[in-house]
Amino acid sequence: MALILAEQEFDADGFDAPVIGIAADMGLHDSGRHCHRRHQLLFAAAGCITIELADTLCLLPPSRAAWIPAGTAHRVLMRGVVAYRSLYFAAELPFPAPPLQVVEVNPLLREVIERIAFWPWDWPVEKQAGLLAVFGEELQAARGENWRLPFPADARLAAWLDSVHRGELPPRLNQLVEQVGASERTISRIFIRDTGMSYQAWRQQWRLLRAMELLADGTSAGETAQRLEFASDSAFIAFFRQHTGETPARYAQA
Repeated sequence: MALILAEQEFDADGFDAPVIGIAADMGLHDSGRHCHRRHQLLFAAAGCITIELADTLCLLPPSRAAWIPAGTAHRVLMRGVVAYRSLYFAAELPFPAPPLQVVEVNPLLREVIERIAFWPWDWPVEKQAGLLAVFGEELQAARGENWRLPFPADARLAAWLDSVHRGELPPRLNQLVEQVGASERTISRIFIRDTGMSYQAWRQQWRLLRAMELLADGTSAGETAQRLEFASDSAFIAFFRQHTGETPARYAQA
């Protein structure tokens, strides 16, 4: 059995098989912070998944997969119905272990993920080998995507970051100065040091990831532009196309 209910208890570390796959349709879901002794591949055939790591936010849009190495503490958040697929691999892999990453899922890799997600948990190991070899080759060849947002670690920003984690829009730099009581120069230095990005670039990346979430949840481009405080719908469309290569409407349709 690989199809599970959203509320069903499941412990991937309780199995001995080389790979265990599950599939479920999720509504609102919060996994809480946890880790596995197994490597994990998360895939959203439909819907959007947010993955919180120790100091990074990672967005998993539809048709993308996240590889989470064994022992990596993470929290998975879902809103709306998600066609959720999760594969759990034994620590010793039959292919080179990738780092933490988000990759584009091509049609072949998607079919392999679907097959593994639904095969029986007691499927004979010798019958798994061929498909696992294809999976390893396709995963290593998949194009990586940077849908990640690192967070600064400076304690002066902790209270403000709590509000960001709750979904509040990060303000402009001059407004942030008033909120945290530090100068623009100090805040800029913190962001460059801790994230490798200027505050403006960081805020734009946050808006991009949030826009992708909203669009995947069915929010219109106009409402998304308004909620993220773009000057106009056209300004938002130009911004989204610049960073993703496609319009919000085409992204939402895909």
